[in-house]
Amino acid sequence: MTGQTSIPAPLDASPFRAGNMVVLTLANPREKFWGALLSLRNEGVMLRGIELASFEDLISLVKEREPFTPGVVFFPMHRVERMELDLPDGDIPSLAQRFAAKTGQDPANVLAHDARDTSSSPEQTA
Repeated sequence: MTGQTSIPAPLDASPFRAGNMVVLTLANPREKFWGALLSLRNEGVMLRGIELASFEDLISLVKEREPFTPGVVFFPMHRVERMELDLPDGDIPSLAQRFAAKTGQDPANVLAHDARDTSSSPEQTA
């Protein structure tokens, strides 16, 4: 080998990394959001995505090449009831897989960029 070794991830490494597709379940009011995780901190969760109820509308917009701007939202941790990776469940495809099958596009790429400003970083803070 040329100095490159495979180091296993620490047991406490989080699978919730920036760019991963997630589903958030929120409390007060109860809502569900789907999108690309931007950051996970003690204060809360930031993601670029949509309300889950608008999933089919988003697919239609993307298929018709209509412009849209995914929301960049911050949810304080006290509202986060549950966060899960958007993964398939047996024969049931993930939302990301459904999106890709219906639009031919990778949702992480579609949601990763802010159409208003392609030069800004998603981790930028105000």
